[in-house]
Amino acid sequence: MASRQEAESLTEEAICPVCLDFFVDPVILDCGHNFCRSCITQCCKKKINSCPECRERIPKRNLKINRALANLAEKARNLSMNQNEKENKLHCEEHQEELKLFCETDKKLICVICRDSWEHKDHCLLSVKKAAEIYRDQRKSSLDSLRENKKAVLKTEQKQKRKISEVREQSSSLQTRIAFEFSKMHQILTEKEQRLLRDLREEEERILETMEKNLQEIQENLISIEEKLSNLQKQVEQKDELTILKEEASRSKRINEGNHTPSVANVDLSIRKFNGPLQYTVWREMLDSIDPAPVSLTLDPNQMNSRLIFSSDHSSVRFGNEPQRLSGSPETFHVWPFVLGSQGFTSGRHYWEVEVGKKTQWIVGVARESVNREGRMDLSPENGYWTVWLEFGNYYFAVTSPSLTPLTQRVNPHKIGVYLNYEDGQVSFYNADNMSHLHTYTHAFTERIFPFFHPGWNIDGKNSAPLKICGIKGH
Repeated sequence: MASRQEAESLTEEAICPVCLDFFVDPVILDCGHNFCRSCITQCCKKKINSCPECRERIPKRNLKINRALANLAEKARNLSMNQNEKENKLHCEEHQEELKLFCETDKKLICVICRDSWEHKDHCLLSVKKAAEIYRDQRKSSLDSLRENKKAVLKTEQKQKRKISEVREQSSSLQTRIAFEFSKMHQILTEKEQRLLRDLREEEERILETMEKNLQEIQENLISIEEKLSNLQKQVEQKDELTILKEEASRSKRINEGNHTPSVANVDLSIRKFNGPLQYTVWREMLDSIDPAPVSLTLDPNQMNSRLIFSSDHSSVRFGNEPQRLSGSPETFHVWPFVLGSQGFTSGRHYWEVEVGKKTQWIVGVARESVNREGRMDLSPENGYWTVWLEFGNYYFAVTSPSLTPLTQRVNPHKIGVYLNYEDGQVSFYNADNMSHLHTYTHAFTERIFPFFHPGWNIDGKNSAPLKICGIKGH
């Protein structure tokens, strides 16, 4: 086998001085220098008619093939390739032998001498080719798995993009609706303001007209008095006694006929009616324009449990110690002290408020008409209930799957607001004291939805207060 030095020497002899690569179809010039046929031909085309090595003139068409050099160049090329291939192979640092085996146990390449050592005794050994095939197959499997994972991630990415687009569309729609709703309120307030200002101006004109007329009478009376004062002053200065007596008789008659003093008109009092509880008055008028305005609900005695007690107007409910005699309606709740509102909804937007006060337990929300009314019930959206709860006096939560959703409150609400948007499939709950949001359910409603109430159990007399439906509209 040729040494590295021999290979390098042979390589130097087989290199063309023009292209600096192994000779290809070498030719020899008269001067004895060798070049690739293509290299020297290119020189001639560039009108370089001398040898690139010694600059001796090259006779035309006098290029002789050097077959010995061609064979040498071919051998040098093969030797160089074999040498590079050998150098590219890994060798054991300890034994300087080619690494032909792979230790599966230690996960490392070893040589045949390492194989027989104590270190790798009883280890699982594979040929490099076999190990490479195994790990190549594993990489292919991992590659397939990663590609499937990529598909799943891309699918998730598309889903997330759709969700982002939906949120943006919903936000844009809500912004438009908010602007529209406030525009309506601004219009109502503007119209009310303009109407009040117009009425105030008209009342001002009416009052001022009366007062100006009265002022004119006062001024005319003042002129008359001044004239009388002037005449009387002249009479006082009169010297003739008979003239004084004659004018005295005439003056007494005039005084009796024209002695009238007009009073100050007090009609300005009527303008003070515009200085009343202006904001409250406007708010009461706006209730008829609000959609949805808080509605006055009543409780349905045909859809209640026998342990519940209603107020006379069916607007409040509390838990009773003894069962009540009921009508035997099939819509009553047989076990749990639940009751539905007397009015159900199949469309539209509706809002009502329930006073919970300082009760320690209650449930409020909505339920679909077909809910189960017998036995133990799971008050979940899957079973037709969308509610919020209070337990133990301070634990508020919504019933969601797979677990409950706690509702954090800085201050315990005195009233709970319930908002139902049937078409949008939305049920939202608010702390009606400050209208802070508590929780929102979404569902595609397909049947009548009723308000739902549970006043809670009266344990040790600590939860005896009723739930009260707050009647706002019309009050």
